[in-house]
Amino acid sequence: MDEAVERRRFLGLTAAAAALGLTTTVAGCGSLGGDSGDVTLKLVAADYDLTGGDTTKKYWTDLVAAFEAKHPGVKVEVDVVSWDDVDRKVADMVKAGKAPDIAQIGAYADYAAAGQLYAADELLSIPVQANFLGPLVSAGEYKRTQYGMPFVASTRPLFYNKDLFDEAGAEAPTTWDELTAAAAKLKAKGVPTPFALPLGPEEAQAEALMWLLSGGGGWTDASDRYAVDSDANVRTFEWLRKNLVGKDLTGPVAPAKLNRKAAFAAFANGEVGMLNGHPSLLKEAAKKGVQVGQVPLPGADGTPKTSMGVADWIMGFKENGHRKEIGDFLNFVFSDENVLKFAGDNDLLPVTVTASTRMETDPEHANLRVFLKVLPDAQLPPVGKTSWAKVSENVKQNIGKAVAPDGRPADVLGRIGRAATAAEAAE
Repeated sequence: MDEAVERRRFLGLTAAAAALGLTTTVAGCGSLGGDSGDVTLKLVAADYDLTGGDTTKKYWTDLVAAFEAKHPGVKVEVDVVSWDDVDRKVADMVKAGKAPDIAQIGAYADYAAAGQLYAADELLSIPVQANFLGPLVSAGEYKRTQYGMPFVASTRPLFYNKDLFDEAGAEAPTTWDELTAAAAKLKAKGVPTPFALPLGPEEAQAEALMWLLSGGGGWTDASDRYAVDSDANVRTFEWLRKNLVGKDLTGPVAPAKLNRKAAFAAFANGEVGMLNGHPSLLKEAAKKGVQVGQVPLPGADGTPKTSMGVADWIMGFKENGHRKEIGDFLNFVFSDENVLKFAGDNDLLPVTVTASTRMETDPEHANLRVFLKVLPDAQLPPVGKTSWAKVSENVKQNIGKAVAPDGRPADVLGRIGRAATAAEAAE
């Protein structure tokens, strides 16, 4: 699941773009929007309300009303769908020859490869397209053309429970060795899970990438080829197996069986000392009285050169031929006001330079500054590869085996890597 807009005027925008290297889950169904006009756009969007409420639906209702007031010949119908179902729903619609005009979902590459999407520069004004943060532009490209437009983003610092750390006399870690030392102190004080390492099938590909980057590796190399079993990646998982899992500093179940949702719930309940966090966890932890500390993810010898970013995507389909109207709507979506409203309401990060700048100086969003700081240089998973969905699923199902007591990281990563290379060759 997704995951910034405005500077001053166009010259300011492009200057910021050059400096930063710029060129960019829903409850219920039911349509939102008014009566039919000259053109009716159909938008399928994901639900981000973690509590089962209707905040995502209300966001789109208000945005559509404001847009339609300025574009009397265009109506927009929005179908808000659970993250569990939204990607599949859009895929079924496209397969049936009934593609939506716009989809806000988790992936775009397959549709771009099939020639079903408008390129971003066919839809967006130059200032709007130039305002996306650089790493998100790169991640939204298929064969060097941007088709995926980032909707929201997030990064993942290390979260720690301040009260548990104080009781254990532990310090916020800046290196892997310091992380192990802090976890050992937490264990000695009886903390049930000193470090939660969710390498279960829910989101293991993201958890793994955070560690790979902090060890100087990643899923791909400098030429954007899969490098799953690189020496750096093998060293990272050897360290995890030996120094965290092997010393009984993880839990509450084996990493291969621990999903992110369960890890986050345990952290919010005060049962976890540390984990790699997500902005959405801050509110839940605060509700339950957990004081959360945040620091950059520790690296093998200090703060890594890059950290992981994640984005959700919005895209325009060609099928119905509404290029101009889709473009008008998306230019409106990416106004600072709309970008900041959605990101702020959901504790996520804006995807544009100007909205990021405004959020960074807003006291209301002070708790997101550590996330914002690393986003301009973050590395995203290789979502522009049509093979990534298959590779990601393989990672989800198997990467946890690499840290098992009898696991052999080189063998596990090697098998995943060979399958990834084969999948890439078949693209």
